[in-house]
Amino acid sequence: MKALVVFDLDGTLAQSKSSLDAEMATLLNQLLSHIKVAVISGGDWPQFQKQVISHISCYNRLKNLSLLPTCGTQFFKYETSWKQLYAEYFSPDQKEKIVNSLKKAIEQSDLKAEKVWGEVIEDRGSQITFSALGQEAPLEEKVRWDPDFKKRKKVKAILDTLIPELSVRIGGSTSIDIAKQGIDKAYGIRKLRDILGIPIQEMIFVGDALFPGGNDYPAEQAGVISIRVRDPHETKRVIETIIACLG
Repeated sequence: MKALVVFDLDGTLAQSKSSLDAEMATLLNQLLSHIKVAVISGGDWPQFQKQVISHISCYNRLKNLSLLPTCGTQFFKYETSWKQLYAEYFSPDQKEKIVNSLKKAIEQSDLKAEKVWGEVIEDRGSQITFSALGQEAPLEEKVRWDPDFKKRKKVKAILDTLIPELSVRIGGSTSIDIAKQGIDKAYGIRKLRDILGIPIQEMIFVGDALFPGGNDYPAEQAGVISIRVRDPHETKRVIETIIACLG
């Protein structure tokens, strides 16, 4: 059996911006009792605290958990408290260029939403995220906005020409994540290898965006055995299978 299971968060462990449900929390706690676990997601650190950490029932299990917010551009490890090991932050000039490029891409693609809930462009320090309907949009609105990714692929194609020196990835239900080139989930996988001392061949990655241009795809490109899921329900079955194998 492998030594580390790595998960995406939104769309994989939980619905977008939602906390783990009771069944998923129970399964994740059980998994952490057997094996090391990591979560890499486009969300920022406060989202990890709300969605994941608050549902881990025993502090001893936290030592088996590594958290990599903003698609691996940050890394947190638990000792006696959570410690940030690195962060790949943008410069002010980079942030300005990204925001301006996003505004141009949204205008050129004619995809500006009539109604939004919260921030559309969010500065997460080491990542800037475009959320088409806003950060606080209702889940039912987000799920039906771009289920086949066609709208966001259109925006990404424009961004790829405007900021070719940066990494542009589709993630979540309505979002596009922008980070430094080479700083993505593949980078996070390699950091897990280096910091935890676990070979990539001893990892499994589980995510819902394992397609070219998806923000989970770089993890597969890094050489991790990857399992694509449609939603948290499928992830639960994957976790059950892993726990049974660890038996």
